[in-house]
Amino acid sequence: MPSQPKVVVTRPIHEAGLKMLQSRYAVTVHADTIMTPTQLRTFVKGADAVVTLLTDAVDDTMMEAAGSQLKVIAQYAVGFDNIDLEAAKQRGIIVCNTPGAISAPAVAEHAVTLMFATARHLLPADTFMRHGRYKHWDPNLFLGRDLVGKTVGILGSGQIGSQFARICHNGLRMRVLYYDICRNEAIEKDLGATKVSLEQLLVTSDVVSIHLPLNRETRHLLGKEEFRLMKPTAVLINTGRGPIINENALVKALADKELYAAGLDVFEFEPELAAGLAKLENVVVTPHIGSATELTRQGMAESVARNIHAVLSGETPTNVVSK
Repeated sequence: MPSQPKVVVTRPIHEAGLKMLQSRYAVTVHADTIMTPTQLRTFVKGADAVVTLLTDAVDDTMMEAAGSQLKVIAQYAVGFDNIDLEAAKQRGIIVCNTPGAISAPAVAEHAVTLMFATARHLLPADTFMRHGRYKHWDPNLFLGRDLVGKTVGILGSGQIGSQFARICHNGLRMRVLYYDICRNEAIEKDLGATKVSLEQLLVTSDVVSIHLPLNRETRHLLGKEEFRLMKPTAVLINTGRGPIINENALVKALADKELYAAGLDVFEFEPELAAGLAKLENVVVTPHIGSATELTRQGMAESVARNIHAVLSGETPTNVVSK
């Protein structure tokens, strides 16, 4: 009787996906710690399929260490900038991710959460209360920015960016501008959204929200010059990828009041913050939890399992990044 294909999971994923894999394959799950490149190369040896996370360095040396039998790398995330796609292609390894449709609602909701928290000084107000500093109602206490009827600029109009735009437009009657390499006719028709240049979006928007992938063109897309284009009353939100922002330049812009506030779920030097960022009161930071809801994680894990099963069964998976 032939042995079961070997599937290795670099860190625990939602049990729903693990159970699907364990019902068909020999599955090994690493502890919930980030492996060094050397540890990762040892762990994946002999695997037919590898489930990876954004914290894994999936390069050619890792693929070589796994062996020629490796057929699929299934990323437990939408993004895949940690994977050497060219090396995978050269080796005939299929790379899959979890589709944005699964995580779009959760990430968009988190972006909205950050927008409200920054615009209305939520965290400083919470600290104020907890420290017993609230003595009486004050009409000038923690004055924030209005959002209803304002202009929101979306950098990246994919599934997450579009979902965020719909919430802002339908819930807050916000005017929607977007910057992307392609037109999004759906949000233009449904929301009256307007495709504009990056400069026009930055100059005009009261809220700027980043929903772009990280690549050569988007790395440090926003820096010192771009922040100077934005309104001093503007709020910046990033649930996309940290290095899209020059974080040191952002610290200076926030400290100098060139920007009103920022809400960040991803960081240029993740997990570290740029020097001085944590000391600023006009920034809200969360530990990359945009898609961290129970249903989203379950859906992602089940998608990973389906992708792997498709490849190991000789079928074409739904969510192919590279093949």
